[in-house]
Amino acid sequence: MQNYKVISDLRSELSEGPIWDEAGQALWWTDIFGGLIYRYDPAVNKVETVVDGPKIAGFSLNKSGGLVCAMLEAGLQLWTAEGGLHDIVKVYDGVELCFNDSIADANGRFYAGSKYYNPNAEYRMGRLFRVDNNGDISILEEGLHLSNGMGFSPDNRTFYLVDSVTREINAYDFDLQTGNISNKRNLVTTAVEDGVPDGMTVDAEGYIWCAMWYGSCVIRFDPDGKEERRIQTPMTQTSSVMFGGKDLTDLYVTTAAFNFRSHLAPPGYDFEVPNLGGPVYCYPLDIQGKSEYLADINL
Repeated sequence: MQNYKVISDLRSELSEGPIWDEAGQALWWTDIFGGLIYRYDPAVNKVETVVDGPKIAGFSLNKSGGLVCAMLEAGLQLWTAEGGLHDIVKVYDGVELCFNDSIADANGRFYAGSKYYNPNAEYRMGRLFRVDNNGDISILEEGLHLSNGMGFSPDNRTFYLVDSVTREINAYDFDLQTGNISNKRNLVTTAVEDGVPDGMTVDAEGYIWCAMWYGSCVIRFDPDGKEERRIQTPMTQTSSVMFGGKDLTDLYVTTAAFNFRSHLAPPGYDFEVPNLGGPVYCYPLDIQGKSEYLADINL
C-alpha cells in the first residue's frame, strides 16, 4: 500500500469536498452531516473548525472572502466569518434545492449538482446549476441521479461530471467564455466490484483521480478513460480527493463513517466492517496536481 499520513483522525460522518487553499497553504473540507468545515495547516500539523452549524455539501473559496456553498438542504449560499450565511437561491422552479458536490471555474463561476437520490424509493432527478459572477442561475444539465465530483481539464476545454448511481464519469466540451457545456459523452463506467465513483480531481497532466466509495481506493484514469493506476485506502467509504502541498504533489483523501446501505455496493460487500471511514489521509506522490479555482460571486 502507498505510504500515507493521517492528517485528521476524527470519525467524521461524511467528510467530503476537499479544497486546497493555495494562498493560505491549507486544506479545507466539509463534514456534511456534522455541519462542520475544517481547515488543516500542514506547517503546524493542526486541524481547526472554521464553520459549525450549516450542512454544507460542497464549497469553493470566494475571491472576495468567505465561501460559496452548495447546501445539503438549503440551496446555494454565501458564507463569511463576519456575516454567516446569505442566500443566493433556495428554491428554483418551485423546487427546494438540495445539493451535493460543486466546483468553481477559471472565471469564478460556481457549479453545483442538485441531489434528491433515495436508494429505497422513487426520487426527483437532479440538475447541474451554474451561478454566474453576478449571482444569476442557469441549468446546464438535467436527468442526474446522484451528481457528484466535477473537474476541468488543464486547458479548460473539457468539463467532467460524476453520476454515482450510473457509475459514470462523463465528459463535456466546455466553453470558458460562456461557462456552457455541450457534447456529453461517457468517459468511464466503473466496474461494480470497484464500488461507486464519488469525488474527483484532475492533475496537471490531465489525468482524472476518482475516489471509489465502497471500493477502498482512488483510481487514476487517463484522458481517454483508461485506468492508469489505483491507490488503496484503509477505509472502504473513500469519498473524495484533492492535490495540495507546496508543490501540489500531496494527494489528500477524505473518507466517511456514515454507514450508507445501498444496492450500489459490490456483491457481498460487508456493511458491518469496522473500517467504513472518517479520517482524512495524505499520500505523498511523484505526480503534480493543479490548483482549483476560486469562485468570484458578488451579489
